[in-house]
Amino acid sequence: MSKTVRLEPIAHQTSIETNGNLLSVLINKDLDVLRECGGRGMCATCHVYVRDGMDSLSPVNRREQRTLEVITSCKPNSRLACQARVLGNDVVVELPPGMYINSIKDIEALIGRRAEQNLLHPVTGQVLVEEGKLITRSVMKQIESTTSFKFGDFFTKSSDI
Repeated sequence: MSKTVRLEPIAHQTSIETNGNLLSVLINKDLDVLRECGGRGMCATCHVYVRDGMDSLSPVNRREQRTLEVITSCKPNSRLACQARVLGNDVVVELPPGMYINSIKDIEALIGRRAEQNLLHPVTGQVLVEEGKLITRSVMKQIESTTSFKFGDFFTKSSDI
């Protein structure tokens, strides 16, 4: 039996089979969702907010909880789309604003332009370049010297990995 999921702020409503994960909904809607760990709940690149229907989702498991703990933009209604299985109807998912980036090379092509949206670290959700700010070489050097894009660096303390 299928369940309904609504995606905000894009106002899309879709159906998903019972026990399907939210990541499959995002992928089916052709949203540019990173899934660096292959859907194992270790990278946080599919982080979403559940606006309504948290009780219609599977409970947060230990691995997901550990991953959520490193996301700076984490809220009480945060979930990893790859781990959240839809068990009931009327789930409303809010997509985090901003563009997640995988490496410094993702930003290099944008030097000299203003960021059209916040550019976010793929694991922590930290804003690397704010929306409307000019992306300069000095900003790039600062990001390079203070930011690691190695996913393993963030999860070395987890015994689940």
